[in-house]
Amino acid sequence: MLTWTFDFNFNSWVQWLIFIVDFIVRIWICARVIQRRLPASVAWAWLGLMVSLPIAGTILYWTFGEYRQGHRRMKRLRKVQETLNRIAAVQPTDSILNEHQQGDLHHAFQALFGFSPKTGNRIQLLKDSDEAFQKLSEDIAKAKHTLDFEFYIWSDGGRADKIAHEIIAAAQRGVRCRVLVDAIGSSKFIKGRNFKAMKQGGVKMTVALPSGILRSLIARPDLRMHRKLVVIDDEIGYAGSMNLADPLYFNATSPAAPWIDALARIEGPSIADLKTVFLSDWCVETGSDFAKELTKSKAPDDTHTKPAFVQCLPSGPAIKYSSIEQALLMAIASAQKEIVFTTPYFLPSESMLYALLAAARRGVSTILIVPAKIDSRISHWASRSFFEDLLLAGVQVALYKPGLLHTKSITIDDDVSLFGSVNLDPRSLRINFEITLAIYDREFTQSLRDLQNEYLENSDMYTIEAHEERHTAEVWAGDLSRLVGPLL
Repeated sequence: MLTWTFDFNFNSWVQWLIFIVDFIVRIWICARVIQRRLPASVAWAWLGLMVSLPIAGTILYWTFGEYRQGHRRMKRLRKVQETLNRIAAVQPTDSILNEHQQGDLHHAFQALFGFSPKTGNRIQLLKDSDEAFQKLSEDIAKAKHTLDFEFYIWSDGGRADKIAHEIIAAAQRGVRCRVLVDAIGSSKFIKGRNFKAMKQGGVKMTVALPSGILRSLIARPDLRMHRKLVVIDDEIGYAGSMNLADPLYFNATSPAAPWIDALARIEGPSIADLKTVFLSDWCVETGSDFAKELTKSKAPDDTHTKPAFVQCLPSGPAIKYSSIEQALLMAIASAQKEIVFTTPYFLPSESMLYALLAAARRGVSTILIVPAKIDSRISHWASRSFFEDLLLAGVQVALYKPGLLHTKSITIDDDVSLFGSVNLDPRSLRINFEITLAIYDREFTQSLRDLQNEYLENSDMYTIEAHEERHTAEVWAGDLSRLVGPLL
């Protein structure tokens, strides 16, 4: 008697099903990466992950590959952006800068970011945390109407506690106080004593870009609000690299400590632009009516006699892709005599690396100042892998020794400064929400250049000999880290 048997292996079928589904999804992701027209280095990095890491590559791309921010947040962003576009459409375009200042940079920046340069500003460089905390305390004590704070990191301890108590005191005397902090950067603060005390004391506290396991299913978890800005009474503003964290307490046990930062204090018409940026972020997170909030803002005093032109350059994945990277490329190309950078993290894109090499080779004195130690091994190794190309082209590379140099600054030909929160790495240039000031003023640029000189005096110049003496393991670590640099 002829019998038929069918050997059904359930586990085998499940394995084949997973393989087929994963293969189809990876093909779709590869097509998606190509379709998005990402920078070649970024696209190839993702394509390589898709080929080499079945399942895991798909998970990584779903988590970190797209600029997902959640349906509700994207709806608010689009509404805010529509209002910002209307504001940009009526911005004056005929600002007259002094003839010694960098050509038409301001026109290009206005096309990218929507804000025109405004004159009549008084701008002061606060060279360290001591000056910054002192000035902040003085201005908070004098506040009469509003205090608006936005920081990536707010950390309890030391002078940061004093600022928190002063804000509570201001709220209790009738000043409207608002604080916006990043969910990841300020995670300890959000769970700490001062956040609760400020909330109970009448300060409106809001967390930007909430994160978590469930949240990561609908929104990319590493999109961060990296801005550092303060607006007081719509008359005084602060922006720069310093978080609301006392370097004597914040990560004080890290081998890279202390954090070295600077802030700019501004009075004048450009405060209105800083306030607009703050309100745009506040309204996206709280759901408030952005257009209505703008009408509540008081026009800043425009009677200052200081001639500083200041232009606000807000950047992030909700605006134009790589807008701040384009701005930096233009700035590098505009330099005729000298360009000096300070940044804690240096992982340039190919286009930025080539722009720096080209600047040095055409005779521009090009100086890069970075910390000797940073708080990320991968970033440390990856940045070192670029130094040989820089040195051979004539770029001077200085390693700052006293701590983690966190100041993000660029000076160009003694005429123009770019100063703010942007690092020279893919995260700042394409993923984070950042704030940069373009300052067309010789006096401020000279004060910033003096500060850069102080950093240089406390640095060791990196040499090609030192580069060649690196251990083989460090060379390999740098080359491998550089491959994943576009995804960091």
